[in-house]
Amino acid sequence: MRVLRIETSPFPDQEPGTSGLRKAVPVFQQPHYLENFVQSIFDAVPELRGGTLILGGDGRFHNAEAVRVIVAMALANGVARIVVGQSGLLSTPAVSAIIRKRGAQGGIVLSASHNPGGPDGDFGIKFNADNGGPAAPAVTTAIFARTREITAYQIADGLELALGTIGMTTLGSGQVVEVIDPVTDYVALMQTLFDFDRLSALLRSGFRMRFDAMNAVTGPYGRRIFEERLGAPAGSVMNAVPLPDFGGLHPDPNPVYAAELIAAMAGAEKLDFGAASDGDGDRNLIVGPGGQVVAPSDSVAILAANAHLAPGYAAGLKGVARSMPTSRALDRVAKGLNLPLYETPTGWKFFGSLLDAGMISLCGEESAGTGSSHIREKDGVWAVLLWLSIVAARKQSVTEIVADHWRRYGRDYYQRHDYEEIDSKVANDLVAALRGRLATLPGQSFAGMTVTAADEFSYTDPVDGSVTERQGLRILFDNDARIVFRLSGTGTKGATLRIYLERFEPDPARHGLDPAVVLEPLAKAAAAITELAERTGRTEPTVVA
Repeated sequence: MRVLRIETSPFPDQEPGTSGLRKAVPVFQQPHYLENFVQSIFDAVPELRGGTLILGGDGRFHNAEAVRVIVAMALANGVARIVVGQSGLLSTPAVSAIIRKRGAQGGIVLSASHNPGGPDGDFGIKFNADNGGPAAPAVTTAIFARTREITAYQIADGLELALGTIGMTTLGSGQVVEVIDPVTDYVALMQTLFDFDRLSALLRSGFRMRFDAMNAVTGPYGRRIFEERLGAPAGSVMNAVPLPDFGGLHPDPNPVYAAELIAAMAGAEKLDFGAASDGDGDRNLIVGPGGQVVAPSDSVAILAANAHLAPGYAAGLKGVARSMPTSRALDRVAKGLNLPLYETPTGWKFFGSLLDAGMISLCGEESAGTGSSHIREKDGVWAVLLWLSIVAARKQSVTEIVADHWRRYGRDYYQRHDYEEIDSKVANDLVAALRGRLATLPGQSFAGMTVTAADEFSYTDPVDGSVTERQGLRILFDNDARIVFRLSGTGTKGATLRIYLERFEPDPARHGLDPAVVLEPLAKAAAAITELAERTGRTEPTVVA
């Protein structure tokens, strides 16, 4: 193996967001662009030299090329063992699980998650630490600082590794490249948490499910678990082959982009249970008979209320956590079960701190991410297995479980309105203007509702005392409703303004209303408070989730 030192110059736009560095594919295809960021990871995380690195991605366009580059750079930078998923495939939850199982010093995940793929789509890269979770802010800050001063990177030359074949290659330097089956370790972990015999009995009893892998990484996981291990009929996993462009699909499990699944659930087949996951396998969508979509915020609350029905959580939960924009449905469960509740900024790394400290067992975000103490990432297939475990134990449909939950805890009507690809300056100016008005809003009325409080969320980590500021603007109203405004860090073009609308309804007689109707006054209030149409030219959201 010959190590080359390639001279380079910094790029100005390599600051990681909440989920690593995400850009359009052509940006990553620029000479040295990927290499600069990867070298900055190795420079900022010296423990990787002589250590173990886990590597894989969701198979989107540019994944295979990036994997080869990163393997060569890892070897040149002295990584002792590189564990890579066959053909470069590993779901994000699997990367976390394998880091923890192997005691690895970290992992590199290649994905832009729920963003579209293809030559003109998006690509992403992030570093996961030795706990299996996204790197802490101190690490991502160090990586970014290094990208701004880098002058050269190291890469091995002349390597011919068969990354599509499972096996181990030991180089003359003693370094090892190990290609593993992407699914095996993950399935083994799931079998420690769930009663696969009970789930198999359910799926072999005539109960009919459909899992939409959206031509993304969870296709092989879904087939192995639901069809091969648990006995669901062949074809129960749809869009099961990972494709570089996701077959033209947008791999975001929400009602807009999972329309095929929802139509199947509402169709003549009379399916009992539907689910979907996203590009890298860390998000989930749950759909009941007839096409009833379970809101992600409701889903995490229902999972928390019923987790004890799965063997891995039979002893109960230590505590629960949600991101601040996520609805307060989980708060009501925590109060009912006398569990500690933590409200964190958006970003799984904040949950990781609580999980590592043993303060929580289950957590979730409104953006369809749910997880637990088994790894340090959100986990789409895990959420589906937990839902199936609840269905099997309670012998109720998804619809019945949701209705029972609302009767006990009340219903939080909730929607997220995404305004995508807004000019970044316009979006930032809108938020800055609203920030400047927060102190004046209490007492004012909008759409027939009176503001009772308004603030900007900041978070003090109860584990290490670190403070994270400017995490979203909150406006509370006198009818137990709230609006949250936040700029997202997961897009690659312009800015995405997310507006979260929530109103609590305790009366079971009013639990069957149309969320759009219930939340319409809040949507009008949000538009008026921010001068949304005047500032952005937008009168309708791009996505309602």
